[in-house]
Amino acid sequence: MNALVLRGEGLTLAEAVAAVEAPGTRLSVAPEAMARVVLSRAVIDRAVADGRAVYGVTTGFGRLQNVAIPPADRAKLQRNLVLSHACGVGAPVAAADARLVLLLRIQSLIRGNSGVTPALVERLVAIFNSGIAPYVPEQGSVGASGDLAPLAHVALLVLGEGDAFAPDGTRATAADALRAAGLDPTFVLREKEGLALLNGTQFMTALAARALVRADRLLRLADLCVAMSLDALLFSTRPFDSRIHAARPHPGQAVTASNVRRMLDGSTIGPSHSGPHKVQDAYCVRCAPQVHGACRDAIRHVCDVIVREMNSTTDNPLVFAEDDEVISGGNFHGEPVAMACDYLSIALAEIGAISERRIETMVNPDLSSGLPAFLATHAGVESGLMIAQVTAAALASENKSLAHPASVDSIPTSANQEDHVSMGPIAIRKARMILRNVERILGIEVLAAAEGLERRRPLKSGRAVEAAHAHLRAVVSAMTCDRILARDFEQVDALVCDGSLVAAAESAVGALTGI
Repeated sequence: MNALVLRGEGLTLAEAVAAVEAPGTRLSVAPEAMARVVLSRAVIDRAVADGRAVYGVTTGFGRLQNVAIPPADRAKLQRNLVLSHACGVGAPVAAADARLVLLLRIQSLIRGNSGVTPALVERLVAIFNSGIAPYVPEQGSVGASGDLAPLAHVALLVLGEGDAFAPDGTRATAADALRAAGLDPTFVLREKEGLALLNGTQFMTALAARALVRADRLLRLADLCVAMSLDALLFSTRPFDSRIHAARPHPGQAVTASNVRRMLDGSTIGPSHSGPHKVQDAYCVRCAPQVHGACRDAIRHVCDVIVREMNSTTDNPLVFAEDDEVISGGNFHGEPVAMACDYLSIALAEIGAISERRIETMVNPDLSSGLPAFLATHAGVESGLMIAQVTAAALASENKSLAHPASVDSIPTSANQEDHVSMGPIAIRKARMILRNVERILGIEVLAAAEGLERRRPLKSGRAVEAAHAHLRAVVSAMTCDRILARDFEQVDALVCDGSLVAAAESAVGALTGI
């Protein structure tokens, strides 16, 4: 059983994602973090006792911030906030996504700026450790004041309201799921706790975190595709010479070139055409280090932003126990995450766009260095991979629309009190759609490149490429005639998504560099 101690700081992307993807992970909170929770709660208790006007504690919310709430109604205020804001729509996010939202919410609260009680933190940890996942619809947040609707659905589970996913993945009422786990389905929120549960960016951040883990694998797969396609097309390895990339020292560019060189080590195809048959190859291969590298650097930046956000306080108002102050601010605004996710969309879309060009190069007899038209065994009576390229083109074109930035949009909410919003949840939802499209595009390139390599036999590609090729062929046989390609797509997609194609290549040359 895995264990993760949350400290309110220092949480890594790998730790966070592994905690929700590895079954049975147990969370706990470090004593020093819980001590901060105690100190920050004492500030709220004093403010309430002194009768101070504190937003969302002794006042209403949003446009109703100037409405004083009498002491007898303050617990009801917090409960009503959760109930009224749980208005998400659409399909629910995956249970692992929802559990990561819950984990990141705990991580933020224990930083000691939210004023919640230790009892609430313990409740959240117990729910996570039970294996229950909140039922969180994917639509309904504009990304400021935080992810209000999605986080309200998480908070519903705390109260024993709404729906949830049991540990076995079945949908149940929150109350029934909690009872089955041995937890009391009722919980009463104290002053500020409903607000502390709702104000934050954990929904968009959690979705981005899991997407980045997939993006890391996708970058390594994209470099594998370059290596496979390069040998299939009899293209030159000279554009991957380390001296070229030292002359323009963008780090991602050098990483891509290095990955490709390693995967082509041992190739007998390259030496077979060492005398250049043309002066320069097409950009889709020759400039792959520059394009993949720029995407890699962009995604590295997104990773930095998301990790920083995972270890941030995104509540409002914030409690500063050392000064006995409660200050209203705007840390709930999702702009940093929204812009990063738009950048992620652009980078991913470019990986797909250049892959589609390599597919076209392999199926086009005017470009493919002697490969048969559309890689068909009997071109004319057979179409080979003609429409496979069309499918890749459709996905790449769809990505161009999806890559339009969400963060440049805004719409006023809460009677214009919240007059500029980030649209971060929309940005990450689009980025994940692009990511899924690119996984499929790269799968099609793997199929095409494998067919191209078959035509170069008995020559062999590099050790890593051959290992990946063998892994593919254990599942998808070589094409000897036309067949239903949708089935091939499903089979290679499974190898892409489970990471086994990349793992096969790495088994031959060691770990490739990702983000």
